[in-house]
Amino acid sequence: MKSFLTRLFRVISLSLRGESIDFTKGSINTSIILLAIPMILEMAMESLFAVVDIYFVGRIGVDAIATVGLTESMLTLVYSLAFGASMAVTAMVARRIGEKNPDGAAEVSVQSLWLAFSISLLICVIGLVFAGELLRLMGAGDAMVEKNSGYTRWMLGGNFVIMFIFINNAIFRGAGDAFLAMRALWISNGLNIILDPMLIFGVGPFPEMGIEGAAIATNIGRGVGVLYQFYHLYKGKGAIKFHHISWNINTTLIGRLIKVAAGGTGQFIIASASWVFLMRLMAHFGEDTLAGYTLGIRVLVFTILPAWGLSNAAATLVGQNLGAGNPDRAEQCVWRTGWMNMAFMGTVALVYYFFPYEVLAVFKAEGVVLESGVLTLRVLSLGYIFFAWGMVLAQAFNGAGDTATPTWMNFITFWVLQIPAAYCLVYLMDVGPLGVLSCVAAAEFVLVIISFVVFRKGKWKVVEV
Repeated sequence: MKSFLTRLFRVISLSLRGESIDFTKGSINTSIILLAIPMILEMAMESLFAVVDIYFVGRIGVDAIATVGLTESMLTLVYSLAFGASMAVTAMVARRIGEKNPDGAAEVSVQSLWLAFSISLLICVIGLVFAGELLRLMGAGDAMVEKNSGYTRWMLGGNFVIMFIFINNAIFRGAGDAFLAMRALWISNGLNIILDPMLIFGVGPFPEMGIEGAAIATNIGRGVGVLYQFYHLYKGKGAIKFHHISWNINTTLIGRLIKVAAGGTGQFIIASASWVFLMRLMAHFGEDTLAGYTLGIRVLVFTILPAWGLSNAAATLVGQNLGAGNPDRAEQCVWRTGWMNMAFMGTVALVYYFFPYEVLAVFKAEGVVLESGVLTLRVLSLGYIFFAWGMVLAQAFNGAGDTATPTWMNFITFWVLQIPAAYCLVYLMDVGPLGVLSCVAAAEFVLVIISFVVFRKGKWKVVEV
């Protein structure tokens, strides 16, 4: 036992120091841990932006919170495009690294940045010119637009930093340099946490800028993180370096990136839209039930972060091992990661199922709110094991560059089966909130079954990217 803990501690230490290894050979378990730990911490850091901003903005007033919510809804488009593009970048960079072709990986990275710049420029122009009109379109009143449209203008106009931080981190993950992605977000979040109160409330020499200060702090934090990323892409010790790569636009390569990215974007939009619809169904049962459901979902999502870190590790390992001409090892990485993810989420599920009141005690919920949150935790935790495998298998397809397969599986599972079934249970059969929650858990089970069948066929092993 002592020797096992010693080895585990050494692997964790190597992961946090960013030690580079060849992920196409050696211990699969070590490879997973080396990649997963910084990826888990990276995702935790990404989630802090929204939490920190809403914490400080909440002290300004209700209209400020509403503006953040409306603007975040618009930024979903940016996140969808960045998420899809980052999947394509990770898959293609990992494949080139596995082929021992770092220059090819760098060329893919450069073209992905041109693509990100083009998308961001269009969104920037629209945001700077039509920020007020976009807020009105989302339902904001004239007073809110007049007072807070500056926040929306800064966030949409500065969407470059969102897009670049996503793409650069995807480059690092594909190259196996996950620790650099983690450090970039540490820097970004650290600056955001420091600057938020200073710029919002006018601390020290800073002017009081209100809600606009939150947007500026976020942009500065992300912007410095992007500069850190570019420094390492030019002069750092990572696997990819830009200093001798041409920056000429390669339309053929950009076209291939768009083709792979389209599936990733589709996955994000389909999944996100289904959750919005489920939220609308839960609203049918009243504010207290909806509030409890929201608390339950927040708790569930928070603990899913480590699982997504493990799943992202599977994507990198699949891409690099396919590039190295070793599809069998790529498949072994997926099965090993899936079992690890199942063990983690199964343990969490036991806690949520048997101790939901203790978990929700931190929110001081009572009455219907508490009971709704408890029901949410218990029912959805029953689907956690399936969710664990679903995430890993989806990222395995994405890591191979087959982003189309998870997209059509998500559409069938969520929009052909889950949503209609939940709608019928709520409005036609009057089952109550349990009907909606049961459909979510059942959908994850169906998705995993479909994923297993398709994955075992092995067509993902011959995808060219």
